[in-house]
Amino acid sequence: MARIAGVNIPTNKPVHIALTYIHGIGRTTADEICKSTNLEPAKRVQDLTDAEVLAIREYIDANVTVEGDLRRDTQMNIKRLMDLGCYRGLRHRRGLPVRGQRTHTNARTRKGPARAIAGKKK
Repeated sequence: MARIAGVNIPTNKPVHIALTYIHGIGRTTADEICKSTNLEPAKRVQDLTDAEVLAIREYIDANVTVEGDLRRDTQMNIKRLMDLGCYRGLRHRRGLPVRGQRTHTNARTRKGPARAIAGKKK
């Protein structure tokens, strides 16, 4: 099992699919990594040599922000918005949708489970 950027990537999948298991790498970036390291994207991870895994690891370290660093950057950006007190920061602070979605109905993912209103019986 290959370990890249602190993540064990699955061995029986093609390289360009297995790389997407790393947070911060999608299909386009995975294809770009394969292209720049001269790897066949359809090649299985279990068939990679140690040199090829090392080349992938070095490319990711040099050119792509992934895993912990990316999560930290995202959290710092959200914290900055909250500290500024801008509209998006207030929405983050209150746990409401940030990107203009309606909240009269729906928005249950952000707002949490519905709570009953006390004293509304007939």
